Amino acid sequence: MPTESHLAALNITNFPIDDYCVGSKWTVANEEQLAGLIATIVMGQAMQAEHIIEELLPAVPAFTNEALKREAIIKFTVQEVSQSPRIGYPRVHRDGLIFELISWIAAKQVSGDRCFLKDPHTSATSQGLDGIMIELNHDRSEISKSTIFEDKCVDSPRNTFTQKVIPGFLDRHGNTRNAELIAAAANLIKMSGASNVQAMSMVNKVMDNSCRQYRAGFALTQNFDDGEAQKSLFKGYNKINDINQDQRIGASLIVDGELRDWFDILAGKIVHYIQNLEVA
Repeated sequence: MPTESHLAALNITNFPIDDYCVGSKWTVANEEQLAGLIATIVMGQAMQAEHIIEELLPAVPAFTNEALKREAIIKFTVQEVSQSPRIGYPRVHRDGLIFELISWIAAKQVSGDRCFLKDPHTSATSQGLDGIMIELNHDRSEISKSTIFEDKCVDSPRNTFTQKVIPGFLDRHGNTRNAELIAAAANLIKMSGASNVQAMSMVNKVMDNSCRQYRAGFALTQNFDDGEAQKSLFKGYNKINDINQDQRIGASLIVDGELRDWFDILAGKIVHYIQNLEVA
């Protein structure tokens, strides 16, 4: 059995990118563990995945059956042309789902016991808020930090950062899309054990930009694995103004080889993992 030190799915390294933002680089540390965690989450068991990550346990779902396995396998199978019944999803949607799940795993690996993270989507076509994490203060009476995630698995990361991610973050920063954040944050506060009344008295802090972080996450090839490439990719982050350097995070999953090829290989390993699960 692997030792605990080998049961972290990802290696995560933090570093400064420039005067305006900090970086978080992710590389795969244990591919089997990563595949197992992704499969577990897609089968609706993010709570089980959270327990696995916190306790550094081998990745195994709490339960499964043949119907869950079939449903999960479809989500990692490529189907470019629509047909009925569905047997898969377009590659870009499948890869986007896998990357969002990796982003969630990365956040869980580095979060403490006062951090609460929105469960990731379990469908390749889900829309809405990619992710939000809140951190409570020591006595869990107030939000001390909230982090908004934007996760992108695209072939043109720079254009996506400037044309989609930054405008989206600016909307959030201008507090023009609050209802979704408030609802998500209130549910996270309730996970801490707070009552409905307590949650609603605490949740307004999620609109306070002074304690907010923004994390733009991209799946990238090794061409982006150096300081200058990171600076070029995340140039312009300071358009989100009146916050500090560490409140703007540029996160990168660095993969070997071509981007889509890498996701094809990982998807195949996830499917193989699911196929070999014992029904229990």
